[in-house]
Amino acid sequence: MIFTAMEEAKKSKLFIASAIELRDDLEEKMEKGYEFVTKVMGSSSEREAHDSLNAVVCKGMKEHEDITLGLLYSILTSPTTAPKTYRDLALISRDGLSVAWTKLNQIVVDKYTKLQDGVRTQLVWVTKEMVKNSVTGVVNVCSSLIKQIAGGDIHPKNVWLAEAMLDLFTENKAWLDKYPVLMAMVLYTYLRVIEDHSSQMLASLRQREVDFCIGLLRSKFMECCRIGRDLLRLLQNVARIPEFEKLWKDMIHRPQSLNPQFTGVAQLMSQRTSPKYLACRLTPEMEKKIIFLTSKVRFGQQKRYQDWFQKQFLSTPESQSLRCDLIRYICCTVHPSNEVLCSEIIQRWAVIGWLLTTCSSNAAASCAKLALFYDWLLFNPTRGNIMDIEPAILVMHHSMRSHPAITATLLDFLCRIIPNLHPPLEQQIKQGVMSALRFLLEKRVLPSLAQLFDNPKLDRELRAMTRDMFAEFCTTTPTTPTAPATPMLALPPEDGKTEPESANNDHGPIQRLPSEDATFSDEEEEDRSLRQRNQDSAVFRPIKQEEEVDLDMYLDQLDGEIKEMCSILQSQRDSDIETQCETMENLCSVILEMDDFDSDIAGPLATFLCSLYKRDITGETLPDEITDETMEDSLGKPICVIFRNLSADAEQDSCPLQLLTLVCMMYEKQIQIGYNLLYFLHASSKQGERRLHMYEEVCRNTGIGDLTSCLVRDFKACAEEDVRLMCYLVSPVYTMFCDATTESTDLLHTIVSCVDSAQLQDLICDVMQGNLMMFKKENIAKVLEATLEWETFEQYCVWQILLAHDLDVDQFVAVIPKLTYKEHPEAMASLLLMLKLERISLDLLKPLMLRPCKDGDRFVSSILSYWAVQDEQHLADFIKTLLVRATTSAKRLRQRQTSKPSNIPSPDQILGHLEALRQTSAIRQSMFFSQEAVLLGLQTIQSACTDAQKMKFSDLFGLIEDLDDMTSRTTRSRVTRRSPGSSSPKNRKAPQNDVESSSESDQDDDISSSKPKPAKKRKKSNALGGSDSD
Repeated sequence: MIFTAMEEAKKSKLFIASAIELRDDLEEKMEKGYEFVTKVMGSSSEREAHDSLNAVVCKGMKEHEDITLGLLYSILTSPTTAPKTYRDLALISRDGLSVAWTKLNQIVVDKYTKLQDGVRTQLVWVTKEMVKNSVTGVVNVCSSLIKQIAGGDIHPKNVWLAEAMLDLFTENKAWLDKYPVLMAMVLYTYLRVIEDHSSQMLASLRQREVDFCIGLLRSKFMECCRIGRDLLRLLQNVARIPEFEKLWKDMIHRPQSLNPQFTGVAQLMSQRTSPKYLACRLTPEMEKKIIFLTSKVRFGQQKRYQDWFQKQFLSTPESQSLRCDLIRYICCTVHPSNEVLCSEIIQRWAVIGWLLTTCSSNAAASCAKLALFYDWLLFNPTRGNIMDIEPAILVMHHSMRSHPAITATLLDFLCRIIPNLHPPLEQQIKQGVMSALRFLLEKRVLPSLAQLFDNPKLDRELRAMTRDMFAEFCTTTPTTPTAPATPMLALPPEDGKTEPESANNDHGPIQRLPSEDATFSDEEEEDRSLRQRNQDSAVFRPIKQEEEVDLDMYLDQLDGEIKEMCSILQSQRDSDIETQCETMENLCSVILEMDDFDSDIAGPLATFLCSLYKRDITGETLPDEITDETMEDSLGKPICVIFRNLSADAEQDSCPLQLLTLVCMMYEKQIQIGYNLLYFLHASSKQGERRLHMYEEVCRNTGIGDLTSCLVRDFKACAEEDVRLMCYLVSPVYTMFCDATTESTDLLHTIVSCVDSAQLQDLICDVMQGNLMMFKKENIAKVLEATLEWETFEQYCVWQILLAHDLDVDQFVAVIPKLTYKEHPEAMASLLLMLKLERISLDLLKPLMLRPCKDGDRFVSSILSYWAVQDEQHLADFIKTLLVRATTSAKRLRQRQTSKPSNIPSPDQILGHLEALRQTSAIRQSMFFSQEAVLLGLQTIQSACTDAQKMKFSDLFGLIEDLDDMTSRTTRSRVTRRSPGSSSPKNRKAPQNDVESSSESDQDDDISSSKPKPAKKRKKSNALGGSDSD
């Protein structure tokens, strides 16, 4: 650790730098720290060097940082001495190596591409050492390193990093399991790069990656599922590999063999992928360039930036697969502000259009299109994000004029992916795509889709296919209300003409109005304009309403009495309700008399009835004022006649097979049928009747087949149409289907995502009155873990409902060690308030102490300070118990090399929380740290601490001096009390009893001693006395 010459000091040992580049500031700081370390250590022995370094770092934070950076520099540049230097670093660190891993992370994120090859090797080595020692914060370094594994790149340096990190995670599998987010990122990364490592030269690495990914998926499937729908997209790319092919078969045919909570691919497809997983597949340099391109570059100036990006990252054949990563990142992560959307900055759709034009491989082009449309496939307007689906429609819209081939190929892909992606989910995928298109129109992303789906520039076959697939969007009728709503998204302005040909569809600058027009319009002038537009478009609306569905087409597929009855129903559509209900009753009678009523007849009949009575089964159903009369009126619709005949014999657990077939067909064709059936069965039930089980029978005979999935689907549909009705159904549904509902976090999420404060209050009242139970004691921890990613109000709703249940706080504590202070504030705040109402106990204290002790995390110190003020004696006794247990555990670890019990906090954890507690304002005003139990516990654990721990918590151990003074005073007072007359037998017996009583009160339940109590007391007194004399 000695510099040989000044010239060598000036030459960069960390970075690859040209002669004209300035020296890196961080490297200069690390070199100065290295010189400082060399000067402090000198030529002294190893023990003397350690003492010197410890003495320096104790002076202040600046000296501590200088020494840390110097030792880190030595580790990165001197492989031969690195193990010894790392031991020195661990010994002198006073912050749990926080400075070290922070600087390492900074190097990885900002300067990795400039590092020397040897420094990269050492960087991975020191990261592996920190992982072995479970250094808090090294998870961030690992996240940054896997982000540097570039997709579509098989250069040796990139392959080396992928293999080195694979070694790290394989060797430290138990450590990786503790960090679910990192584990999901690692899985996402290696599933992605398996596709790149297809050459024979990389066969060995690829097989190791396959085994690693399969191991994670098989052992931690639900943790892996937190990735979301993009997990399926990556698994699809590697589906031909035998191990993944077998996994796909299990996912489709035996989903619960992977995890009992997994219901199938539809569950995963419905889950949006978090942006952090998509971002991890772009290197920091790529990410910076994409953000710069979409936030700083103006239209017309983008070509040189695109050319540079393509030359840098997209020029090799292997880089074809990178386009999918870029498109997914742009769609789901790059969400520009309204200011950017209104400016002349290049828009996302233009960047994606450019990426599509650079695809030279058909397979890569198909994957890129799938990446673009992936959020459309099972889109849910209540949970989906408009920004995820907006780029795809705008690419097609703006490409129609200048790049019609792009629009045509995207439309063709969209039409074909619906039936072919996963045939069992065809209807759900189609419903998702249609929902996405309706949502785009609702948010005014485009005024109409007719010019896109029915454009003369499309070839005849494609045009016919789009007309068939998207018939409702091929009309030129405006689909928005007459009173235009304010657009939620700021879209590029058009040139003011109504003809679609006038829109600027080119992948270039958007034509804009002159700047003097960019002012607030006059209200009267705007009103006149709106009235004129409304008058122009009003004549088309009645045509749309009449021609929306061709009922005659479905009537032609029927025959006999059923066709006759349906014709009568169609002619009576505007008649009074009683007449329609009588005809519907006759239709049900005809169906019940048929022996050959099957799906061939039920299919077109169901479509006919759903289309005819669509207005009755959509919109608000629950009356504003709930009375017997209003409820009876709401159940008097013709569609309810079918439900009434279906459930006529519900008490006998039987139903007509013909009507069951018809209702199941209606259920699959019209999403609102499910919650309308639930409403009818509950509202029409008399007290004591059990009609709701008829809904379960319907669910069992539909294509979905699963009660829980059907409930989630129907509650979501109900929330879109009538939130009040959904809240009305919560209590009866949770009561009737207790097992299915209390286990479903998706159902709970649907409920809390759409209720307001008044509806939440009603749910709480139902719980407290005993009418509703939404949670079971057995699954509280699982439910709470699932809610951690939800929105703030949704989480608070869950906690409010939880508090209304009669649940013990002990059932919540299992989740405490899994929470982080900054990422889960809603859960932590609620738990803190719950714990405040509880009396301190050892069962509550242990999970609190098992939490990692991090800077800024005030959760544990807050509740401990409150308990210390309220009941400091009990808290002191429990703290002593944990300190003694931790001492015993630490000694066993050193003596027998056994693994640490998972339910006992480590000395570092307990001492860290006590140090944080010592610094709180409330504790300074109490006598908690003067309690003898606390001081005895600290004295006990001091014997099991390493030198580094003693140095780190020196302020805490300094409190033991108070115990020495206390013991010394106690000893002197006892000597004073012993008068000459106290030597009589009677007087000698009393002090002995006092000693025994004191010994018994301090005896811990978990610690046993083989020595007699008086001897143990005398030994402790002698030790304390010796310490006092010193």
